[in-house]
Amino acid sequence: MHHLTSKIGAGLILMSSAMVAQAELAGNISISNNYIWRGLTQTTDQPAISGGLDYSHDSGLYIGTWVSNVEYAADDAFSYEHDMYAGFAGETTGGLSYDIGYLYYNYNEEANFDFSEIYASLGYAGFSLTAFVLVDTEAEESAGQNVIGEDYDFGFGEAYYISADYGFAMPNVEGVDVGLHVGYHDGDFVDAFNFADGTTEYVDWNVSVSKGGFSFMVSGTDLNESPVTVNNDDTKYVVSYGIDF
Repeated sequence: MHHLTSKIGAGLILMSSAMVAQAELAGNISISNNYIWRGLTQTTDQPAISGGLDYSHDSGLYIGTWVSNVEYAADDAFSYEHDMYAGFAGETTGGLSYDIGYLYYNYNEEANFDFSEIYASLGYAGFSLTAFVLVDTEAEESAGQNVIGEDYDFGFGEAYYISADYGFAMPNVEGVDVGLHVGYHDGDFVDAFNFADGTTEYVDWNVSVSKGGFSFMVSGTDLNESPVTVNNDDTKYVVSYGIDF
């Protein structure tokens, strides 16, 4: 999975405590027909190739990096996303898992939209709750206006993403896992980075089925309209294959 939630869905952000305990150095690579992050295509519905490298310590500390191609419009300034993250994950004797950390999103220099977040996750018996909070961004607040006509506010905590997830093994079908997800994104940075049309909040959801390295996901949002180049108001279907090494 991408650093920290679901970056096939946003594929590789929050490592489980089991992953921390099993490996010191691990890599991953995947290919998919679309890169969906928080319900929104990051490749204008085109294929994505991504990969990452993670180092974890028995103490629960970990660091990692992940990269993918991106495209938000034809001939725009974005061509890649390079994430770097570090955190601490573990599990209590009662079976409660936790993960806290810091994530930096790096894009082409000319895009001028790098940003960072802190995150925290709690999980139990297949359920998890996760929150990402904006720390800062190199984007200019004066680059646009919010819904009340003032400059964007990109201050600490002024944008956030919260999600609830549930994963389980499909009954009577060996090796098949099912994932359910719903998330809520809010803040001026949401509009500036994704829409630039005054949309500062939305809800996303997805259902995924995976077996081995293969995964199929159905993803959608509550958006009523979206630029024709991305169609984020449409239901999206993502097929991917990934390997760990």
